[in-house]
Amino acid sequence: MTGIDWAPQSDRIVTCTADRNAYVWSQKDGVWKPTLVILRINRAATFVKWSPQENNFAVGSGARLISVCYFEGENYWWVSKHIKNPIRSTILSLDWHPNNVLLAAGSCDFKCRVFSAYIKEVDTKPLATSWGSKMTFGQVMVEFGGAVSGGWVHCVSFSATGNRLAWVSHDSTVSVVDAGKNMMVSQMKTEFLPLLSVIFVSESSTVIALHDCYPLLFVYDDRGSLTYISKLDIPKQSFQRNISAMHRFHNLDRKATTEDRNTTLETLHQNTITQVSIYEANKRYCQKFCNTGIDGTMTIWDLKSLESSIQDMRIT
Repeated sequence: MTGIDWAPQSDRIVTCTADRNAYVWSQKDGVWKPTLVILRINRAATFVKWSPQENNFAVGSGARLISVCYFEGENYWWVSKHIKNPIRSTILSLDWHPNNVLLAAGSCDFKCRVFSAYIKEVDTKPLATSWGSKMTFGQVMVEFGGAVSGGWVHCVSFSATGNRLAWVSHDSTVSVVDAGKNMMVSQMKTEFLPLLSVIFVSESSTVIALHDCYPLLFVYDDRGSLTYISKLDIPKQSFQRNISAMHRFHNLDRKATTEDRNTTLETLHQNTITQVSIYEANKRYCQKFCNTGIDGTMTIWDLKSLESSIQDMRIT
């Protein structure tokens, strides 16, 4: 399984897998039952995301396309329409604009794009937005890449208003574009290991997860300036204990060394954090967010507690 997303209002789950399939799961009498999705792809599905109104969902794949899926009641299955051009590589991440029509996509061709996913038979005709007014299905509203990003785009995230879009890439760069400021892009190439996931926790603040085992906070202000604020994991206090001669001898006998090595990291996560998501409230005013990692753990963070414990940290 390569992707999963839950629709909280309709209480449905959508999953996608490396065998090119996807299913929508609905609960009936306490049992989850699948409904077939016709993806029509010839490579693995890689990512899936429900739309805000939960009437559509989008599936990224290695087939260099996005399947935008909607329910066909006559045959009782989910069918799809494809967004293909100008995608040149695997889709790694997707996020929907609050208007339920625009769709941001990050891919392995180093590009971040915003598409129109408007399906005439399903969606209400959208109003013009700061991203553009022409919204026929598959229309490329805007594309970022080249000098702006030099790595696979691992994650994309719209802000609560939909006017801002953030993405992170494998070259450790975080980028934010404001559609209301003539598509002005602000970016920062960090000194950290590759960045993997990003989410807006307010209109100006983003939390980022990465191969380093702690989340990061960045702020994008109204002047278009992107600023790194702080790590959000306070390291555990470490100490160096005195090692007795007997203990040194035991280490030398068992490990062929006199050093007492401890491989436990000082952070809560002991391996790469792969995802960050909203746990309580929403992108407009997040109160708690959640991290999951390769170490098999899930961590829930309270932003108010973090503000009080970390100097100069403010969620704006």
